[in-house]
Amino acid sequence: MVFARAPGEAKTRLIPALGEAGAAALHRRLVMHCLRAARDSRLGPVELWCAPDTSVPFFRECERRLGASLHAQGEGDLGARMQRAFESALALSPRAILVGSDIPALSPRYLRDADQALGRGDDAAIGPAEDGGYALIGLSRCDPELFRDIPWGGPEVLAETRRRLAALSWRSSELPVLWDVDRPEDLERLPQGLRAR
Repeated sequence: MVFARAPGEAKTRLIPALGEAGAAALHRRLVMHCLRAARDSRLGPVELWCAPDTSVPFFRECERRLGASLHAQGEGDLGARMQRAFESALALSPRAILVGSDIPALSPRYLRDADQALGRGDDAAIGPAEDGGYALIGLSRCDPELFRDIPWGGPEVLAETRRRLAALSWRSSELPVLWDVDRPEDLERLPQGLRAR
């Protein structure tokens, strides 16, 4: 599952460096990159969870070009929307992986490593992000406690999630740390393939 907001509603902190059109274009490239990584991992169906809804032309293009099924994230904070996505996926599959859409280093191998951890019996697999959050979470079961009242977007997300996993007595593993694109200084690290043509 890839979570994405519509171009123009995401990456607003990059507008001073790229302008509105440039920030929206980079966001589109990043979403496509994450969807390709998910598709190329060959782990199962790829779902694009859209905000505000699935009617955005760019999301329709993703469906057409990359075969991702479209799902509306719906109402609530990020935690409520993530919980809803996991409940939907785990009703159909023994494990599910959710990623953001702004992770230049996301690869099929990284996704397969998360799946292998879950396949070995872990309840959760986490891909930490440099900013104190996480870029990936994989689950073989879902509990609302993992998502309720988390300070989303802040530097304590990963630490709080670790505490919640420990309180649930779940087996979990962590993958190598990734970085996401949030601030103008992150642009210098972009691989050539994600830079503006």
